[in-house]
Amino acid sequence: MTPWDTILAEAPRFFTWWNLRFLLEALGNTIVASVLGCAIGYALGFALAALRLPQLIPFAPLRAFCILWVETFRRIPFLVLLLLVFFLAQFAKLEAPLSAIAVTAVAIRMSALAAENVRAGLESVRATQWEAALTMNIAPWTVLRRVVLPQAWRVILPPSIAHVLSMVKETSLVSQIGFIEITFAAKMLTQRGFSALLTYGTALVLYFLLGWALHALGRYAERKLTRRPAGPEGPTRTPSSPPAASPLPVG
Repeated sequence: MTPWDTILAEAPRFFTWWNLRFLLEALGNTIVASVLGCAIGYALGFALAALRLPQLIPFAPLRAFCILWVETFRRIPFLVLLLLVFFLAQFAKLEAPLSAIAVTAVAIRMSALAAENVRAGLESVRATQWEAALTMNIAPWTVLRRVVLPQAWRVILPPSIAHVLSMVKETSLVSQIGFIEITFAAKMLTQRGFSALLTYGTALVLYFLLGWALHALGRYAERKLTRRPAGPEGPTRTPSSPPAASPLPVG
């Protein structure tokens, strides 16, 4: 019997209401662990990147702590970080659910990745714009929000979208602590006697759909945040060819 014959024979028994419900619950857990963890991590990463700016924080030890945080958690494998959070919670005797541990690990990992993306975007804006705005007695945080950040989005968003999609795939590792997500659900269904090609093939489709939806959402946000608004007189005209001078009056 070929693998396709096996899949066709098992499909009616596999795609039952209870199995589909189990897979959808696992998909929901994956969304919570990845999307919520990335959202919290990105907010923390933005704060870390902002605290590294000397225009905002002149306190050098605080900037050094932010750099240490970013450089440490960027270089630790996610599985090691996940197990570290898991065993630290057990050592501290915290009755934390596995979902909270998964979200915490994703958030810590994403905070380091997002901080580096945001830092690169903020530093892509010329320092003279900071100097000009501060010379006009504009508050530093207002300069960041109204002057620097709107220009930095073009550099920040593309790698941030890629890192979010990468974290969605890395959440498959949280199955190592018993958290029921897509990979763990596929493993359990395989242990119930279903073909691995069918169970992990279904997991592949679910990961693809989730990644495709997040990518489309990220591209939409990128278009909205990086779109240059037209002026009151319409789009700005390029100064490539200056207008012709009017002829001088004769006589």
